[in-house]
Amino acid sequence: MLVPRTGANKAIGEDLTNGFKLYLALNGNKLAGHPVNLTIADEGDGGDVAKNALDKLIKQDGAQVLTGIASAATMSALRDQIEAAQVPLLGTNGSPLNLSSPKYIWRTCYVDNEPGESLGEYVAENVKGNQKVFVISDDSPSARDEVNGFVGAYQDTPDQFELADDPLVVPLYSAPKTSLSSAMSKIRESGASAVFAYFADAGAAEFIKAFHSEVHDVTLYCPGFMTETVLLQQQGGSADGVFTSLNYSPDLDNDANQLFAAQYRKSYGKDPSTYAMASYDAGAVLTSALGLAGNDLSPQSINAAIAQIGEIDSPRGTWQFNQNRTPLQTWYLRQVRPDGAVLSNVLLSDLATLT
Repeated sequence: MLVPRTGANKAIGEDLTNGFKLYLALNGNKLAGHPVNLTIADEGDGGDVAKNALDKLIKQDGAQVLTGIASAATMSALRDQIEAAQVPLLGTNGSPLNLSSPKYIWRTCYVDNEPGESLGEYVAENVKGNQKVFVISDDSPSARDEVNGFVGAYQDTPDQFELADDPLVVPLYSAPKTSLSSAMSKIRESGASAVFAYFADAGAAEFIKAFHSEVHDVTLYCPGFMTETVLLQQQGGSADGVFTSLNYSPDLDNDANQLFAAQYRKSYGKDPSTYAMASYDAGAVLTSALGLAGNDLSPQSINAAIAQIGEIDSPRGTWQFNQNRTPLQTWYLRQVRPDGAVLSNVLLSDLATLT
């Protein structure tokens, strides 16, 4: 497992670790009857830290299969290293749209254009008359995929909706001290009735706080990870009312989620996130694949077996890999609302199933 144990994505790394460990714990520390030796290495903030950690997992630790990776930029940077090693990776967080047709990389979470794409048509249907939508993002590695997903789906509607203005890019990722005041002024001056926003890491909390303080009577739509776990705690009341799309919600009503969510809360004292869920599902994928692989547990055999598995009974709902080796899955509309004494991401409805 390669996950951030240090750096900006440490909290995501903890959820990824917790989800996979929970799957092992519920299955006697075995996958398809095979005892598991789990080695965890630090992805850090990517770069040489991640490359060296991956190299050690493959060459020194003899990993037969890999899982994890929190950063889309890290996924891109490690792509050729993974392909050359011919060791399958189950990536368990959002990853870049274009990985140049990998043979050994699979994704159990989503591709970075999908959160925006799943919201685009919904927002178009709910912006009435001559009302417009303003699109804003930071300059992080996933921003273009996220924005293009939304804009493409929003404008690919029968009425061919136009945006209030060109998508605005704020360099908050590369320059964390960048002021958001000018961006808030542009939102207000645009006359938009709704905003689609994508901001990564700490920038998500900063943006939502600034939006709540400086923009009024405008509906905010975001990818769901912008209000997940630690970020929602940092945002506090400023996130109240924000609509998000995600492939998971802890209050989904299915048997697999009732088990997963209850056991996760029992083990870790908090609601599970999409990160934990996707890592938990990596265990389910491997159980199916190892069962198909039989006695040949070489990395190449495991990779071939992953291609043969069918549906996964998941806490998010049943899914299976599509041709891009990422889940064909349902996306959900959520809203940050009070749930008792705390704010939570409350499930509202299904949004779409993206191919």
